[in-house]
Amino acid sequence: MSSLHTYRFSVGIEQQDMRLDAYLAEETTNLSRSYLQKLIKEGQVQINGITIVKPSTAVCEGDEIVCELPESSEPEIVAEDLPLEVLYEDEDLLVVNKPKGMVVHPSAGHPNGTLVNAVMYHCKANLSGINGVMRPGIVHRIDMDTSGSLIICKNDMAHNSIAAQLKDHSIKRLYHAIVFGHLKDAEGTIDAPIGRDPKNRLRNAIVSNGKHAVTHYRVLEELNGFSYIECRLETGRTHQIRVHMASIHHPLLGDELYAGGFQSHLHTDGQVLHAKTIGFVHPRSGAYVEIDTELPAYFNKLLQVLRK
Repeated sequence: MSSLHTYRFSVGIEQQDMRLDAYLAEETTNLSRSYLQKLIKEGQVQINGITIVKPSTAVCEGDEIVCELPESSEPEIVAEDLPLEVLYEDEDLLVVNKPKGMVVHPSAGHPNGTLVNAVMYHCKANLSGINGVMRPGIVHRIDMDTSGSLIICKNDMAHNSIAAQLKDHSIKRLYHAIVFGHLKDAEGTIDAPIGRDPKNRLRNAIVSNGKHAVTHYRVLEELNGFSYIECRLETGRTHQIRVHMASIHHPLLGDELYAGGFQSHLHTDGQVLHAKTIGFVHPRSGAYVEIDTELPAYFNKLLQVLRK
């Protein structure tokens, strides 16, 4: 085994409440969880400057994790010449339109073909390193089957600025979705805490001890048995829109994880959800920047079918 090397990670919104050992296993990909638990118990991991010896310790969004890991633990991420739709770019930032079905960053089950592989080819060495070598430039994520706008940071200054805006919920994020049924109210707010589902670790759920989560929705159009809606995120919990809409009995079309009991003959390849608009204060200029993306072709086709 090679000598230990100091690595630094910053916990993202989507990793809120993960066990420390599970978080490190996801970040390092080729180290076993049992080995990582051993490192933690030996005092080789710190969270926000405090040594942690319990592998079950929950991590929180924004936590800075410093650990001693074997230098060989980080696999080489290969830059790949993959299609990349750039919506905005300057010396500090890149905003891309992530296609449905693409994973954001490499993991054990997706070692290549990810957005990070494509971004590394596009940006060469110009990416922030705060989230480690597995996630260069990545400051936030969207699910594999969710399409739409995503911010990539080219340096640590931009990363810190965007991360701070995400933490204080000042970034504008509008999502478009198709949900089952017709909503009673044309617009409304769902204010319900979200945490890990105690019955299924793959899901999140509304739980009393969960993190504060608020989603504002409005109906854009009533369709044949469905509704086309817009959701504005006030917070950014993992699967927030999917959990919140399912909680009021209007789950997203195609959402196999949260739409239990709701069935459709329509083929969607996962939930029908698109990150349409993102707005933020530019880290360098201080100017407000807003990016809007067109609905993907499959989404428009579904709308046409459901309007008949």
